[in-house]
Amino acid sequence: MDLIEHQEIGIIQALKPLTPSSFQRGLAILVARDPDLAGVVDRYGPPPMWRRKPCFATLVHIILEQQVSLASALAVHNRLAAIVAPFSATRFRQIDRARIKDAGLTRQKLAYCYHLADAIAEKQLSLNRLPHLSNADARAALVKVKGIGPWTADIYLLMALRRPDIWPRGDLALKAALRTVKQLPAVPSAETFDALGDAWRPWRAVAARILWHFYLSARNSRVLNAF
Repeated sequence: MDLIEHQEIGIIQALKPLTPSSFQRGLAILVARDPDLAGVVDRYGPPPMWRRKPCFATLVHIILEQQVSLASALAVHNRLAAIVAPFSATRFRQIDRARIKDAGLTRQKLAYCYHLADAIAEKQLSLNRLPHLSNADARAALVKVKGIGPWTADIYLLMALRRPDIWPRGDLALKAALRTVKQLPAVPSAETFDALGDAWRPWRAVAARILWHFYLSARNSRVLNAF
C-alpha cells in the first residue's frame, strides 16, 4: 500500500461516519479510479447517500428486508410503526404479540424482532455503544442476537452508522449489479465479490451505493441479467 493510500485511510477514519462532504470525496476518488463505476455515474448520475437513523426501528426494518423485496418490507414496517408508538424496544415488548403479528410478520421474523427487543431491553446489546466500536466489534455485537446475521449487521453499519468501508457480502442486489457492471460471466462468488471490493477500499460503502443506484435505475430497463 502506497503513501497516498495510507493518507486516504487516515482521512476516512477521521471522517467517520460518512458525511455529505466525505461521501462526495469518496465518490470522486472511485470515479477517477474505476472506469466502470464512472460509467454508472455518467449514465445515471451520482447515487444518493442513503442513510437511516441508528435505532431499534431501523434494525427491525433491516430484519424485515431479509430475503424479501424492499417494498414488501417497507409495507410491513409501516404497519408495525402504526402499532408500536413510540417505536422502541420497550414499547415493542409491551404490545400484544397477536397485534404485532397482524402487521404481516412471518413467525420467524416475529421471533427475530422479539429477540432483538429483549437483547436491547435487557442491556445485552447497546445501540448507543455501537458508534464507538470498530467495524469488527460492532458487527460481532450485533450478530450475537439471534436473527441478526452478517448481512443485517453490515447493512446497519453501512446505512445507520454510515461506516465508509462496509462491503455486504450477502447482498444479492450488489452481486447482480457487479455481474453487469463488471461484465462477469456469472453472479460473482464470495471470493470474487471480496476481490472486486478490495480495489475500492477504503470507500467500499460508497461503491456499494453506486452499484445499488445502478441496480435500481437499470432494473426496469432490462439492463440487468437475470440472477
